[in-house]
Amino acid sequence: MKLSGLLINLFLLITFNAQAAPRPLDMSQTNIKHFIQQMVQQHNFEAESLQTLFKQARHHESIIEAISRPAEAKPWHEYRPIFLTKDRIKGGVNFWNEQTSALTRAQKTYGVPEEIITAIIGVETRYGKHKGRFPVIDSLSTLAFGYPPRSKFFTSELEHYLLMVREEKFDPLTQLGSYAGAMGMPQFISSSFRRYAVDFNDDGQRNLWTNTEDAVGSVANYFKMHRWQKGQPITSKVRVHGKRYLKLLEQGLKPKYSKQQLMDNGIILPDGLPDNIKGSLLAFETKTGTEYWVGWDNFYVISRYNHSALYSMAVFQLSKEIQQKHQTER
Repeated sequence: MKLSGLLINLFLLITFNAQAAPRPLDMSQTNIKHFIQQMVQQHNFEAESLQTLFKQARHHESIIEAISRPAEAKPWHEYRPIFLTKDRIKGGVNFWNEQTSALTRAQKTYGVPEEIITAIIGVETRYGKHKGRFPVIDSLSTLAFGYPPRSKFFTSELEHYLLMVREEKFDPLTQLGSYAGAMGMPQFISSSFRRYAVDFNDDGQRNLWTNTEDAVGSVANYFKMHRWQKGQPITSKVRVHGKRYLKLLEQGLKPKYSKQQLMDNGIILPDGLPDNIKGSLLAFETKTGTEYWVGWDNFYVISRYNHSALYSMAVFQLSKEIQQKHQTER
């Protein structure tokens, strides 16, 4: 009986490893053939070169599993501790101290606060320590050709990736990123890299993997291009009364309600807010109850990086913790 059990466990282990190991793409798939044809016709790629490239790419089941259980599915009281840690706050202060020149120049050039740029890079890659381990060609090919729910999006990102590596003269096989194909210290997807990455140190190349100046400048440029408003509030914790505020919840992150509309619906706002500001009401579940916040335009801008209120709030709160600790240690 013991030997039989060991054999069964060995069989299951071998089967699991066989399923989990990356495997070559199925080059007979219609969508792969169609994609290659499209890249040849629209962007003058060589079909043979793309076929050779995709024969070297690999499909990862672990990527499919990861994208099926995003952290944003957690409630706020479980999501927040992932990013609001002593180590990440201390790392943010160290990053700020080490990159003072680049951060100050980015703030002056683009109007985005140093602590926000720092927090983004801290949330994304722990200040460049964890930039991803998957070949980007594998991630995007896996999701474009093997994940129907988001095939359209990732096929577009794969198109941008191939254009990007051609433009930047990168090797398409050696660039590493996240399971979703996000790259470098700020984790830009391919389309964002092409639109928003900048050569912030003027060395002739946009390098988000090892050039911290480029990463800092690119994050700031991304925010400016998404209409960051210099000196304006980001989000405000509020109190609510009555029941009218309930109809303002779950209306999306885009600010749509004036101060007066918010107050008319039972939301008690802090003093000192600009008169013409607009916001959206957000609810965050804590262990002891519900917190209510109003997200203003700049909160919405953060959400353009990741379309999640949890993500934007984590960036905001981490930035405040880093800023406070940075000021006390100066």
